Amino acid sequence: MPFRVDREDGGVAIVTLSPEASRNTFNPVNLNPFVVELEKLMDDPSCRAVVITGSGHFFSAGGPIGEFADAIDDGTIGQMTSDMTGTLHPLILKIRASDTVFIAAINGAAAGGGLGLALSADYRVCSERAKLAAAFFALGLSPDGGTTWLLPRLVGVQQAKKFFFENQVWSAETSLEMGAVDEVVPHDDLVGRSVQIAKDWGRWSVNSRRSTKQLMDASTSTYFETQLEFERALMVASSLTPDFAEGVSAFLEKREPVFSKADEEE
Repeated sequence: MPFRVDREDGGVAIVTLSPEASRNTFNPVNLNPFVVELEKLMDDPSCRAVVITGSGHFFSAGGPIGEFADAIDDGTIGQMTSDMTGTLHPLILKIRASDTVFIAAINGAAAGGGLGLALSADYRVCSERAKLAAAFFALGLSPDGGTTWLLPRLVGVQQAKKFFFENQVWSAETSLEMGAVDEVVPHDDLVGRSVQIAKDWGRWSVNSRRSTKQLMDASTSTYFETQLEFERALMVASSLTPDFAEGVSAFLEKREPVFSKADEEE
């Protein structure tokens, strides 16, 4: 298998790409089952948060460049890149809209579409050994994996443009300084710290998690009054759920709320 799944207390799943899949994530043999597994976890009401990490020197190195060369030679490169992005991009959309919290535990290099995968997460924890790279321009490609939408929202448009046009490689510390990642930890602490964040962020109600992710993404591309109406609609919907009733009771009783694992109100 191109990955291993380990389940932790608190509704957390750790998905660890194999060394080969970390180097060659977007080969269909590796990508397709990886996408299926993440979709299963997002559909599993007992799974509140997912930690994604790689193995060896790579978190995810992106596209299979050796196979690109073969596809260029036999004239199938257009179909190959279409199929690859046609699989990756819907996954990234689902991650952004899902009530499941995603934590990227970036153990090594995240490049190309692998960078997009890391940026699509709700929180990024970096090993001190990690690096972020676009790498598209060195190949004569335009960026994919949502990187041109995700990165500017984290570091600013001009800094993102410089990152692409100068073919920059950011160390873990530079990535933190730029705002592309949330924290840097010693390599041996990477997964443990990521699981801790996953448990903490995943403990809130389904509606709080899903609505906030959707609202935050919408906020940079809508008018203020449109955003207010979106907030109003989701607020009304969430106020009708059992989790809201539990939250109010817990507040009045001065205790921690115990939210449902499943979206039982749907």
